[in-house]
Amino acid sequence: MQILLATLNSKYIHTNLAIRILYQLNKEHKGLAWKEFTINEEQEPIVEFCSHFDIVCLSCYIWNITPTLAVAKLLKERNPNIKILLGGPEVSYEYGDIINLPEIDYIISGEGEIPFQQFIQSYPNIEHVEGLIYKKENNIIENKNVSVFDLENYNHFMPYTDDDSTSLASKVLYIETSRGCPYKCGFCLASLDNKVRNLPNAAIKNMLLFMIEHGRTIKFLDRTFNIKKDFTIDIFQFILDNHKPNVVYQFEITADIIHPDIIQFIEEKVPYGIFRFEIGIQTVNQKANLEVKRKQNFEKTKSIIQQLDHKIEMHLDLIVGLALDYFDDIKYSFEEVFKLYAPELQLGFLKFLKGTPVRDTYQQHGFVFDKNPPYQIIQSNYLSKEELHNIVLLEHALEVYWNKKRAINTLKYVTEHYSIFDFLLGLGTYFATVSDLHRYTLKNIYEFLYQYANQHFAEDIILKEFIAIDYYLHHKIKPQQLFIEEISSQQKQEILNQQQLNTHKFRYTVLDLHFDYDIFKNENKIEFTPYTLILKYVALEKAIHISTSKICSNKFVQV
Repeated sequence: MQILLATLNSKYIHTNLAIRILYQLNKEHKGLAWKEFTINEEQEPIVEFCSHFDIVCLSCYIWNITPTLAVAKLLKERNPNIKILLGGPEVSYEYGDIINLPEIDYIISGEGEIPFQQFIQSYPNIEHVEGLIYKKENNIIENKNVSVFDLENYNHFMPYTDDDSTSLASKVLYIETSRGCPYKCGFCLASLDNKVRNLPNAAIKNMLLFMIEHGRTIKFLDRTFNIKKDFTIDIFQFILDNHKPNVVYQFEITADIIHPDIIQFIEEKVPYGIFRFEIGIQTVNQKANLEVKRKQNFEKTKSIIQQLDHKIEMHLDLIVGLALDYFDDIKYSFEEVFKLYAPELQLGFLKFLKGTPVRDTYQQHGFVFDKNPPYQIIQSNYLSKEELHNIVLLEHALEVYWNKKRAINTLKYVTEHYSIFDFLLGLGTYFATVSDLHRYTLKNIYEFLYQYANQHFAEDIILKEFIAIDYYLHHKIKPQQLFIEEISSQQKQEILNQQQLNTHKFRYTVLDLHFDYDIFKNENKIEFTPYTLILKYVALEKAIHISTSKICSNKFVQV
C-alpha cells in the first residue's frame, strides 16, 4: 500500500514540520513517502503526482485549505479508488462540512502522531484509531478519545535528514521545543492546550546541530519561548557555541515576562543580527486585552524592546478588530508601537479560527466575519466596514514603505512631526487611487509617495528631501534623477575630486539638503543647516554614505 504525506505550503521557502514528523516516526512502513508543494503551483501536476498513491494524507491550514480541497476533488475524479485523509489545525475543529464532502474519506483531529501510526498500521481496520473522523454507511463516526503523545519519543528524531541538504539553506527550517501554551488568548488556537510539554533537551540540541549545519533561517515554533529562564539561556548558549556565519534564529517571546537574567545574557553575549524576536503586542488597549483573557504590561514590554533593540532584530505584531478596540484605540496602539521603530511591524486583522473562543462568542460583539478562510473580520460593534477598509489600505502602505525598508528615513521623520497613522492612512488611500495595489514599479513607489506629500504637505521641504534620500539610498546602481536635483556637474566633480573619490570605478549622487542628515541619523532630530549628502553606488549593495570633510559652507555625511 502506497501512502503519501503531502501539503501545499504558502511559499517555496517554507517547510512543513508536521509531515516530516509523521514520516520520520513511521519511515519503516513500506510504501510511505512525503512531498511538499505550494499553493501557487499548477494543480494538474500535483494531482498527477499524488494519483499514483493509494492513500494521500494532506496537512491543512487556513492558508491552504481551499486549494487543498480543490486538489482532493481532482484526485478523486482522476482516481475514484484513492483514499484521502486530512489533518492539521484547519480540520481539527468544526469539520462537519469537510468530512461530508464526497472526496474526503478521513480526518485526523488534533495531534497526529498516535492516530496516524494507528491508521497506517491497521488500515483498513480503522475503527479503533484515536481522533479519527470517517464515514460509515452514510453516518459520520467520530473517535474522540486521543492519548497524549509522549515527547520523549523525539530523543533520536531528526526532521530534515531526508531533505536535499543543498536546498535547506534557501528555506525556513522550523523546530518546536515544546507544545501547549500557558496563556488563554481568545483568538489563538494555542490557548486550547494550556498544558506545556517539553521535548528532551538532548533531542532539541541534536536537531539544532543539523539545522545550523545546513540551514540559514531557523524558526522556533514555541508560542512563548522564554517561559523557562534556565532552558532559554541554555538554548541560547548552545546556539552561540555552535553558530555559523549567516544563520539567524527567530523566537516568539512574551517581552513583559522576560527574566532579567535573560536580558543580562543577551547584553553580554549575543552579537547583533543573530537572534530575531517576534513579539505579539496586539493592542495597547487593556480593556481589549482583558476581553480576550490576555494580560500584558505594555510599558514593560516597550522598555524591554528598547533595552534589547541594539542586540535583537524585532518583529512586532498588532491585531486590528479585537472587541472593545475602537478606531481611535487602534490609532493610539499603532502610533505607540511604531515609535519603537522595529524593523518589521505586522498589522494583522482578527481572524475567527475554528475552535477559538472568539469564534464561539462572536455574536455578543456584533462581529461579522468571512465564512471562508482565513475567516477575517468584516465589521463589528467597534469598527465599521469603511474603517476596516481604510486600515487595510494603511496596512498596505506600511508593508510597501516600512517593512520593505523603502522609506525608513521618511517615515521616522513623519513620526516625529505628524501622526504616522494618519500619514500612512492617507498614503495608502492615495496609492489605491493611482495604482493597482499589487502592480507597480519601484519608481512608482517613490513617485506616489512624493505626489502624496506634495499634495498634503506642500510646504514641508524637509519631508520631500527625505523622500529623495530614501529613493537614492534604495538603489544598487545610480537611478534616474527624481524629486530634487543634484548639484551642478562642475561642482559635483570638484567635491568628488577634493575627497579623492574614485569616479572611474564608482558612481555618485550629490545632494544639497536644508538639514544636518548626520544629526538626524544619530539623534533623530532636525537641525536646519546647509548640508551636502554624498552617496556611493557599488552595484553589489544599496547606496552607501561617504565620509567627507567640510567643503565650502556645507557639512557632509559621516558613516
